[in-house]
Amino acid sequence: MTGRARVFGNDVNTDYIITSRRKRESLDPQYLRQYLFEEIDPAFAASVEAGDILVAGRNFGCGSAMEVAVTAVVGAGIGAVVARSFSRTYYRNAVNNGLLPVVCDTSGIREGDRITLSDGIIRDETTGETIVTEALPQIMLDIVTAGGLVPYFRKHGDFRL
Repeated sequence: MTGRARVFGNDVNTDYIITSRRKRESLDPQYLRQYLFEEIDPAFAASVEAGDILVAGRNFGCGSAMEVAVTAVVGAGIGAVVARSFSRTYYRNAVNNGLLPVVCDTSGIREGDRITLSDGIIRDETTGETIVTEALPQIMLDIVTAGGLVPYFRKHGDFRL
């Protein structure tokens, strides 16, 4: 996966990703994508391109456990979030909805850098830096690859162990 880095800081909570009032309006990913990060940067959603990769510091997705915080990201065509750490709930919601959560040191990645994620390595094509990522358990990688937990179960019927 290769894309443009869209960089945020530490403690990005789910209400910053998509404000909770939006989930009362619709759960449609194409609707929600219009409001991605509207509380931080009202122009952000319009600037997102399919294939962009979110990059953050510590504790990405903290706050409430609302699943629409992943739905809005996926709806915007973003396939991965790279962060120093995730809230446990956001991490599992990401996997269950087909969004790849990648844990690594993100301090050297800058806004707009072109980054490639492949086999446990991130290569910053802009700076030439290489970053080793934490391994995602195979079952979680299989779920993400399938497009989420529901498509995974439709394909396999249960967990393949």
